[in-house]
Amino acid sequence: MGLMDWGKAQFLDILEWLDDSSDTLAWRFPMRGQEIQNGGKLVVRESQEAVFVNEGQLADVFKPGTHNLTTQNLPILATLKGWKYGFESPFKSDVYFISTKLYNDLKWGTSNPIMMRDADFGMLRIRAFGIYSIKVVDSGTFLKQLVGTNGVYTVPDISEQLRKTIMSRFTDTLGESKIPALDLAAKYDEISDLVKQKLQDEFKTMGLELSKFFVENISLPEEVEAMMDKRTGVGMMAPVMGAYTQMQVADSIPLAAQNPGGVAGMGMGVGLGFGMGNMMGQQMTGAAQQMGQQGFPAGNAPAAPAAPMAPAKSLKEELTELKELFDGQLITQAEYDTQRAAVMKKFGMGN
Repeated sequence: MGLMDWGKAQFLDILEWLDDSSDTLAWRFPMRGQEIQNGGKLVVRESQEAVFVNEGQLADVFKPGTHNLTTQNLPILATLKGWKYGFESPFKSDVYFISTKLYNDLKWGTSNPIMMRDADFGMLRIRAFGIYSIKVVDSGTFLKQLVGTNGVYTVPDISEQLRKTIMSRFTDTLGESKIPALDLAAKYDEISDLVKQKLQDEFKTMGLELSKFFVENISLPEEVEAMMDKRTGVGMMAPVMGAYTQMQVADSIPLAAQNPGGVAGMGMGVGLGFGMGNMMGQQMTGAAQQMGQQGFPAGNAPAAPAAPMAPAKSLKEELTELKELFDGQLITQAEYDTQRAAVMKKFGMGN
């Protein structure tokens, strides 16, 4: 470089980055027409690092603080430029400032449903979303792997790549964990920890750290949610099914007295309507006999003679119907055992 060229160049005494953005990960100091003054100062603030690059080759990395740019403070760059005995003149080098602060509340989610095999419902299509946090922990690796020669590198520049990486590992983790669909809502913390562990090594290859990772929601198809609601309703009714049946029997007796066919005919209708079969018929027949002994209140007598009782069922028929009620979860184990003992005793086979 000639003397006239030295006169035209602007010498930089201070290199610094006043970051007023919220999403800039890396920023290259503008060096066009400028050269770094020998003995100049490099100011690196907290949550920053500065990286010197000489002719495309990574040189020195500076941590937070104020640094005098001398041969002693630029050992790698001095070696690359051949400064064996120090240097006196200004020099050129690309300087990148890297932000090492924590970037929070970044979003991830499924753009398309992902497939999941479930023991209860078979193959399911689910959607999921959540948030995560990242920070740069290795400025050199980050610069080489992601920033390259970009003058400015922001979170949006990498967010899509990170989202796809997260979804790939999330799908693997969900399949390997084999958590039933019914239990997913109670396992968000466990799933989050598993996914974070699986992603950590992947992020390190880019010079990043996955500081936080959270699953906010995993949603199932509407038809599966409707099926789960129905199953929940059946589960809530099971403990009180016996009392509910008795209430239905008691409510049907006054109505049976006003209908053709009498109490017996109404009893069979109610029994079939609630799926209780012969057990319901026996309960209502006993109630009808009691009312027959006490007499009907005035004005409530049947308008026509009672229809004949249905033919008695065989032992096999009664036990089969009782077993179907139990398999359908319409009666509890205790109710099944009690009714079965009653049927066996009725046919002279019990104690």
